[in-house]
Amino acid sequence: MNLLKKFIKIALGLIVAAVLIIWAGIQYLLAQPEPEGFPILEYHMVQEHNPDKAYEYNVPPRDFEEQLDYLKEAGYTTISIRDFLRAKKGLQQLPDKPIILTFDDGYETNYTELLPILEQRGLKATIFMVGNDIGRDNYMSWDQLKDIQHRGVEIGSHTANHLPLTEMDMNTARDEVKLSKLLMEWNGMDTIYTLSYPNGKYTRELLEVLKEEEYLAAVTGDAGLNTFETNPYLLQRINIPHPTFGLTEFKWRLLKGRIFAQLGIAQHKE
Repeated sequence: MNLLKKFIKIALGLIVAAVLIIWAGIQYLLAQPEPEGFPILEYHMVQEHNPDKAYEYNVPPRDFEEQLDYLKEAGYTTISIRDFLRAKKGLQQLPDKPIILTFDDGYETNYTELLPILEQRGLKATIFMVGNDIGRDNYMSWDQLKDIQHRGVEIGSHTANHLPLTEMDMNTARDEVKLSKLLMEWNGMDTIYTLSYPNGKYTRELLEVLKEEEYLAAVTGDAGLNTFETNPYLLQRINIPHPTFGLTEFKWRLLKGRIFAQLGIAQHKE
């Protein structure tokens, strides 16, 4: 019994020491100049509850608005991915602290819940649609999709069927990114220039496929910050899931992007 107590005491001591070391490291990084670049945030649905309990992707509207209030207080201005691409070519200027809000899958609540919040605050966003889910239950209809685009929301592709592109041959992967783009454009949407990799996964071969299919940019699941030197087909993105610890958790996720950029962890420079 005494041996067990000694083991627990040593284990707790090691845990405390590890926490203190990590905390000291974070404080050191925060004391350094902020790295260049801006964040792209990855959301899925803004709604009170998620009917699919297996995946806590929902951010309740009240929490989402609290996050937007924090971003405004911190001096951020929302832009679209197209704004970033134009600025990269010298065709426009970016605000001092840009940020991009992105939403994967194209749930109907992007139209019923998200859009009013964005319009009330004059904010921009980008929604990545799964082509063959458009019009299905819980997803935006074609009329909603066209309307939300006409009201200033940028639309991109999340492939045709939301299947992992890294687990199929390149011809099938090409069909997934090509058909989603063509389906939306043939149904009256503006030209689709951007893509979100399903599950954030990609290969170098996929980058060449996107270029050949006339995509201009794609977002990954790799945290960090983006600059004009970031590969446009490997844009860094910070996941924002259901908030377990409220606004504090949101701030820590933003901090994660900064730390990854400072340490150069999975940062995709051209």
